[in-house]
Amino acid sequence: MEVRVEAVSKIWNVAGAAPVTALDTVHHRFPSGRFSCLLGPSGCGKSTLVQIVGGLETPSTGKVSIFDPATGSSAPVGAASIMMWQGLNLFPWRSVIDNVAFGLEVAGIGRSERYERARAMLAAVGLSGFDRHLPRQLSGGMRQRVALARALIMERPILLMDEPFAALDAQTKIVMQEELLRIFEATRKTVLFVTHAIDEAILLGDEIVVMTARPGRIKEVIPIDLPRPRSFDLVNTKEFGALFQHAFHLIREEGTRAMSEQASEQAA
Repeated sequence: MEVRVEAVSKIWNVAGAAPVTALDTVHHRFPSGRFSCLLGPSGCGKSTLVQIVGGLETPSTGKVSIFDPATGSSAPVGAASIMMWQGLNLFPWRSVIDNVAFGLEVAGIGRSERYERARAMLAAVGLSGFDRHLPRQLSGGMRQRVALARALIMERPILLMDEPFAALDAQTKIVMQEELLRIFEATRKTVLFVTHAIDEAILLGDEIVVMTARPGRIKEVIPIDLPRPRSFDLVNTKEFGALFQHAFHLIREEGTRAMSEQASEQAA
């Protein structure tokens, strides 16, 4: 499924404070079956944009369209996507299998079928044999796999991910990145992935959508033409280094500009 963002703006109105423009006239086409990473300074509206695409927030102006280029059909915003957050939001009182099967349960799928599908998904993410454990009995990386399995089991064509690996230690993050790459190769979902990490965006993405400091606009779209399938070994290549430097300079420009504007506002 293709995601078309057309002139989307988002203004937050807070009682007793001046309105805050989070996004300003954002245009972009996120191609079907491609992995798009959103990169930019803190507060630039990356997460807000992904939430609008997922139907969790409404734009102040503009629109989002979900389009299937293979059939020419469209889908309501939110109906074709599933969200994975940085905060995993696992239910601590539910077993691993009941966490993974939760969406199917809400959808009215019977216990036998949802457990069968949940066990297959747990096997796919390397958690066979942990179905009866509680989240607190798992490591951070294993809990992340549970959250990923819970998202994938819904079989939505669009996967929205808001800094899902940010809280992991460096080694576990590498494992989860490579796991996500493997799953992407197998499923070819349309992925929108929010991150602050330039190396993560290059490793995972087919493109990096670099956003400006608030109000968020698209500064540049960097195509990532590195071959797939990928592994962390790419980090040491010349091509990876050139992409990193390019993205770093764009982000540094925006960070410097934002700090300068804040200093001017405080001086005034």
